[in-house]
Amino acid sequence: MSLRNIDPVENRRRMLAGELYYAFTPDLTAERKRCKAATWEYSQHVATGVTPRRRLVELWKKVVVDETPLPPVAATEEEDEDLFVDWPWVDGPIKMDYGFNVRLGTGVYVNSNSTWLDTCLITVGARTLIGPNCSFYSATHPTDPAVRNGTRGPEGGKPIVIGEDCWFGGNSVVLPGVTIGNGVTVGAGSVVVKDVPDYVVVVGNPARIVRRLERPEGKDGEVEGNSTA
Repeated sequence: MSLRNIDPVENRRRMLAGELYYAFTPDLTAERKRCKAATWEYSQHVATGVTPRRRLVELWKKVVVDETPLPPVAATEEEDEDLFVDWPWVDGPIKMDYGFNVRLGTGVYVNSNSTWLDTCLITVGARTLIGPNCSFYSATHPTDPAVRNGTRGPEGGKPIVIGEDCWFGGNSVVLPGVTIGNGVTVGAGSVVVKDVPDYVVVVGNPARIVRRLERPEGKDGEVEGNSTA
């Protein structure tokens, strides 16, 4: 079977739905090349430390294919910077497959060297903090090697959902299909393989609950103590 003969519309529908699809069709290969170029350009500008915030946001929107217009330029540079105070901040370098399947909430911070295999949607809630070298894998492969068949075989995916006010220690990994609740701390080096409820600390491989946190009374409520991340 030639991958060039696969219906690109149906193949992409299957990818986004978490069904088996073919990743090395010409259109999806082109999408990954586009994303690689966009993340490289974004990371180069982050590395300089002097690119204006507005320009960084513009470049980030290219990565995630967000075509919504930015607010008009403010009267001063400081006022213009303030317009983007709640936009996600992502340090480079960054690796993504497609970009258009990543959604970061307001006030999210992502430290350097993150990896996003966004075959399916990866959603990160507001004010979540992500340490360096963290990885989010929504992509899966068949376990049968005859079906898997290298780059010519099908693969799949499952969405990842991360709640608000989470904190991921460095080198954390989240696997396909995982939902993480609000206010969760993931200890450094942990591998999250199953759903995590609200307001807990999880540590280890596989990640396990080691502490339960007090739920805040309101949006500005206090949450218990220090974490082990």
